[in-house]
Amino acid sequence: MYLITVEGGDGSGKGLATKMIAEILQQEFTFSGVDVTAEPRRDAELGLLAVEAVRTGDAGPTREAVYFAADRMDHSHTWIRPRLGQGRVIVSERNIHSSLVYQGVVGDLGIEEVARMNAAAMIPDLCIWVDCDPGAALRRIEQDTLRITLDKSEYFETDEYQKKIRQGYHDLLGGTVPMPSPFNRGRVVGPIVNDSTKGELRKKLQLEIRRFLHERPKPLNVSTEEVDLHMLGRALVSQRGQTTLDVVESRPPRSNLDWLDSRKPWEIVRDSTKIYVDAIQASDTPSRLDAPADPLSHPVLAIVGTLSLLPSVEIHELRTWLGPVRMVTERHTRRMVKIFHEQSGWVRVYRSLVGGDASRSELRSDWQAFGRIGIALWPLKEALSEWRKTHPGSSWKHALSASLSSEPNAAKSCLSRLALLGSGKAEVPPPSNREELITWWQNGAV
Repeated sequence: MYLITVEGGDGSGKGLATKMIAEILQQEFTFSGVDVTAEPRRDAELGLLAVEAVRTGDAGPTREAVYFAADRMDHSHTWIRPRLGQGRVIVSERNIHSSLVYQGVVGDLGIEEVARMNAAAMIPDLCIWVDCDPGAALRRIEQDTLRITLDKSEYFETDEYQKKIRQGYHDLLGGTVPMPSPFNRGRVVGPIVNDSTKGELRKKLQLEIRRFLHERPKPLNVSTEEVDLHMLGRALVSQRGQTTLDVVESRPPRSNLDWLDSRKPWEIVRDSTKIYVDAIQASDTPSRLDAPADPLSHPVLAIVGTLSLLPSVEIHELRTWLGPVRMVTERHTRRMVKIFHEQSGWVRVYRSLVGGDASRSELRSDWQAFGRIGIALWPLKEALSEWRKTHPGSSWKHALSASLSSEPNAAKSCLSRLALLGSGKAEVPPPSNREELITWWQNGAV
C-alpha cells in the first residue's frame, strides 16, 4: 500500500538500490506482494515518447516535462494505484522527483510548474535519495548499461550536467528548495551515499526501510481500510467451503457462518478479555514480559483475528495473511503465538504429520468468535480499549455505542467488515447501519 521511490543522479546506484529495497521488503514485511517498476516506462507508448525526448535533447524542457507527466499519470492510475489497493508495495526507480529536478531545476522550467503538471499523479510515500560523486557516476555510466541507446549519449551525460543534477537533488531533497504541493506530503530520506561496498549500501537501505515501516505511517494514495478489506476478502475466499475443526477437542466441524455460536458479541469480548488478562497475570514465565497487557491491542487482535479466518498455518503463512495493515514483526509474531499457546491456551501448536517439520498454529474453536469480532471491530480497537480503561465497572454491553460516539466514522468500516464476515449467525443478515451494528453487538442479531 506504499509507493517507495528511489532517486538520484545518473550512475548513483539507483538500480542496485531499487533491487535491494525490493528484496528487503519481500524478506521482512507482510505486503501481499512487492512490484518493481521504473520511469519513464520503456514498455509503454507514452514512456517511449519521454525516452526519445531525453535521448535527442531536442524537445526542450516543457515538452519533455509534458511527456514525462503523461507517462506518469497513466502509470499512476492504470498500474500503480490498483496494486496499492491490493496491499502491495511499489518500488519505483525514478518518479516525480526526477521530473522536479531534471525539468524543473536543471531545465529551468520551475518546480512549481512541473508539480502542477503532475498534480494528479501518485504521491511517493517514501523517497530514498541515493547519492555519489559525479565523477564516479560518469564512470559508471560509461562502464555500465545505463545508456538508452548505444550510438548516442543522453544529452545530460556530461560532467557539467551531472554537477547541475546533483546540486538540484541536494537543493530539493535536502530542503534548501521547498518541496511543492502535493508532493511535500511524502517523506524523503537521504542522501544515502553509495561510496562503499554493496553490503554497506544494503545496511543503510535496510535501516531506513525498517524505520519507516515500523512507524506504520498512513499511506498517501489508498486508505488502510480498502487494503485490509481486500486482504480479508482474499482470506475468506481462500477458505470458502471449509469448516473450522479444533484438532485438540475433536468437536464436530462448525460452519464458518455460525461463528457466534449463539452468544452475544459483548459477552464474548467481556469473557475473552478477562480470561486473557487472568492468564497473563497468573503466568510466571519470562515470556510474560512480551505479552501485551491489553487484549484489545494491535498484536493480540491482529494474530488472533487472522487465525480465526484460517485453518492451521505456519508462521510465514500467518504473516502473509496478516497483510500490511495488521502487520506484526516476525519476531513478535513468534513470541505472541508462543504466549497464546503456553499461557492463555488460545492457540494449539503442533507439527504436521504430512510434509515438512515446520510447526503449525491453530486457533482453538472457543476463541474463533473473539477473533472475528476483533477483525470486525478493528477500526474501533483503540476506542474500545480506552473505554475499558475509563469505565472499569461498566457493562461491556454499552462499550460499542460509547466507542462509536468518539469514532463516528468507524461505523461504516465495521459494517463493511461484517458484510464480509457475516453476522455470526447463518440465518441472520449482517447489520447495515449504525443502529443495527449496536443491536448486533448487544444481541447477536439485528
